Amino acid sequence: MGAGALTREVDLQNADRQRWLALAEKALAGGSFEDRLVSHSDDGIRIEPLYERSATAEPMVRANPGAPWIVSQRVDDPDIGRAKAQALDDVAQGATGLSLVFEGAPNAFGYGLPRTAEALEAVLDGVPLNRVQVRIDAHPWSRAVADWLVAFLGKRRSDPAKLNLSFGIDPAAIFAGTGRLRMSIEALQESMPQSMAHFFSMGVPGVLLEADGRVFHNAGATEAQELGTMMASAVSYLRMFEKARQPLVYAAPHIGFALSVDQDQLLSMAKVRALRRLWARIQEACSIPASTASIHAETSYRMMTAADPETNILRTAIACFAAAAGGADSISILPHTIAHGLPAGFARRVARNAQLIMAEESHVDHVADPAGGSGAVEALTNDLCAAAWQEFQRIEAEGGVLASLQQGYIQNRVQTAAAKRNAEYRTGARAIVGTTLFRAGSERPVETLPAERRPALTEGVATCEPLFPVRIDQSIGAGA
Repeated sequence: MGAGALTREVDLQNADRQRWLALAEKALAGGSFEDRLVSHSDDGIRIEPLYERSATAEPMVRANPGAPWIVSQRVDDPDIGRAKAQALDDVAQGATGLSLVFEGAPNAFGYGLPRTAEALEAVLDGVPLNRVQVRIDAHPWSRAVADWLVAFLGKRRSDPAKLNLSFGIDPAAIFAGTGRLRMSIEALQESMPQSMAHFFSMGVPGVLLEADGRVFHNAGATEAQELGTMMASAVSYLRMFEKARQPLVYAAPHIGFALSVDQDQLLSMAKVRALRRLWARIQEACSIPASTASIHAETSYRMMTAADPETNILRTAIACFAAAAGGADSISILPHTIAHGLPAGFARRVARNAQLIMAEESHVDHVADPAGGSGAVEALTNDLCAAAWQEFQRIEAEGGVLASLQQGYIQNRVQTAAAKRNAEYRTGARAIVGTTLFRAGSERPVETLPAERRPALTEGVATCEPLFPVRIDQSIGAGA
């Protein structure tokens, strides 16, 4: 297409938009187009009511686009016997992944498996590891659990090269989520490369280090804050691999990501896609061939409500669809009763089957990049990338993610964002259906499992202000 033809096409598009704007303003009968039809995300990203189709978008696909995403079920029951039964039932009923959540993990929400090798072996006993992904949720003792898992695989005589594993080692998420590190930042940065070299020497596949954004999201972070912090964590891992004298081209695929998705479908889709694009840009800046990001998505804890908990089924279904359409490699749905305690079997089954219906009946996975080319999603993806990159650069200027956390810079930004959001819920500018809007006259009993909440981590050398998970309904005083 020549320059003249391109100019005429742009002029026609602008003319069409102007006519549409005139009709929209007429329909508003004097109302403000900006106030009524334009909204903004928590990062100030402008969200238009209508977008043109993107003609230049390139597809972004999962690491294994020829297969469905992994349906990952949380295993977080402190009772080892119950946890083992849950894991076997989940796999028998269609789950293709297990997320082992140990006590003390920032995303354990007060529960979690006992922190013992015996618990890990009991839960995985009988699980067909050759067709089930096993991921360890980040927690303060993840290095020890990694050794336990490797030892267990040796006992089972399993070939690690044929397995799909994620060890969930993430110092930044642990530091932020607990306010503690078991050693100083300096000692950690010196010892981690040695540990990574040890794992490489054993030929352990999968994700060794994970940049986990869920800790920040559930404490109130915006989408860009969550993504920017994850990028800062990933870059810190690349530096550790360099110290371990491991070529980055081989090390990068061993870095994975975990993020939260919530009831805002378009933003959540864009967030998953933006993460892929940001990671590709990081690798390009390091002059290494881009490896496809390995992304685990978990539905948001902060969006869950205690009142009318059945509405959480709808929220998590929307969030799961957004993660699947955005291209997450594995997805975990939090059971709808989690605000009341440790979820029982029915809630776990609903969480699992919601994913199975999307994959087996709705066939969301049959399209490699369902959101690709959508004007709205592509625009949000681009804008999120720009905002997240600014946050990443800000963290780097503060000395990196661990230093920024130690000085409280990241916490201040997250808390400011959370306070602004909560104020909008309190004033009615935002609503929570079933909690602040259309609340039920009476609540039905909620079934949960008997379990004692685990104490928070109190030991550590390096300290910072922790970012604990807080539901929005709790923050605004509307929780049950």
